[in-house]
Amino acid sequence: MTGTEPSRALPPVMISALDYDRLAWIATAGVYSPRHRPAAELLVSELMRATVIVAQAIPPSVATMHSRLEFCDDVTGEIRRAVLVYPDEADTADRISVLTPIGAALVGLSEGQSITWRASRGVRSLTLLRVLYQPQRMAVLHA
Repeated sequence: MTGTEPSRALPPVMISALDYDRLAWIATAGVYSPRHRPAAELLVSELMRATVIVAQAIPPSVATMHSRLEFCDDVTGEIRRAVLVYPDEADTADRISVLTPIGAALVGLSEGQSITWRASRGVRSLTLLRVLYQPQRMAVLHA
């Protein structure tokens, strides 16, 4: 991941093929936007190192798009709950766009995994505590 702390290994990430194509398009477009460039570069790096698998094989403990998540900001200790969404869906504080540094860091993480990266205001780190709801997995179970 661009700007990550070299002393901490990056956790493995999994992304469904369903999410991958749209995220790759969003990340590529975001790199050309001065406003979104830092987060888009993080997202590109995460996509490049992700294991891409079919939605049916994604474990229920993995953060996918539209998952409701509980995570901890490891720097401040704040615990938050939010839904990971596409940029045009981030209309409230509890909906985190994947085109933000936190959103890019969360996508593909599994419960218990932590990730650290450098931001304009210093080092950031978060831990995914729980996946409270994962719609891709639920869709597979009801298919």
